[in-house]
Amino acid sequence: MAQYARGKAKKDEIVREAMAVFAKHGYYEASLRDISARVGISHPGLLHHFPSKGHLLQAVLDARDAEDTAILMPMLESGHDYIDAVVKLVEHNMERPGMVSLFSKLSAEATDPQHPAHEYFARRYEKVLEGYTLYFMELNRQGLLSPSVDPTEAAKTFVALLDGLQVLWLYSWRSGDPDRRVDMPQIVRRFLTTLQVIPETI
Repeated sequence: MAQYARGKAKKDEIVREAMAVFAKHGYYEASLRDISARVGISHPGLLHHFPSKGHLLQAVLDARDAEDTAILMPMLESGHDYIDAVVKLVEHNMERPGMVSLFSKLSAEATDPQHPAHEYFARRYEKVLEGYTLYFMELNRQGLLSPSVDPTEAAKTFVALLDGLQVLWLYSWRSGDPDRRVDMPQIVRRFLTTLQVIPETI
């Protein structure tokens, strides 16, 4: 058990350092030797845990998904609105700029069908679009979506907004100028209010 725990701890450390390297350099320019040096093990030692850079990238993406799920699922299971949970995740992402940078860089790189993360991001966007489409369809069913809004198009626009906001936020965050900071949660909520019908009160 002790040996297993040490092995898992080392794998977790490798994944954390790989996140930082992939975020800074992207997949293609990232070096396994650089990652192994940051962890303090040999290159063959790293390959013992992850036989290729592609395997390590998948572990990084899985770790990101696990962290997102740990935030989203408790909120959804306790009855919070889907978008409230998403906004909470956006707020969490503002505390981990390295992960935001990693996602933005990899999602752009992975449009290349030859990229090892291409299928991952293709499936992810398909799943995310499906989830947001169902959300907007439910708003429409409840009479809360503006009649001029198509749920499918709203979902695509919302995904584009979220991804674009992350890039703008990275630029503003790295500028160090508080006046240029992009308030992602506020923008997300304001955008959603423009799509909805405000219920009449008596």
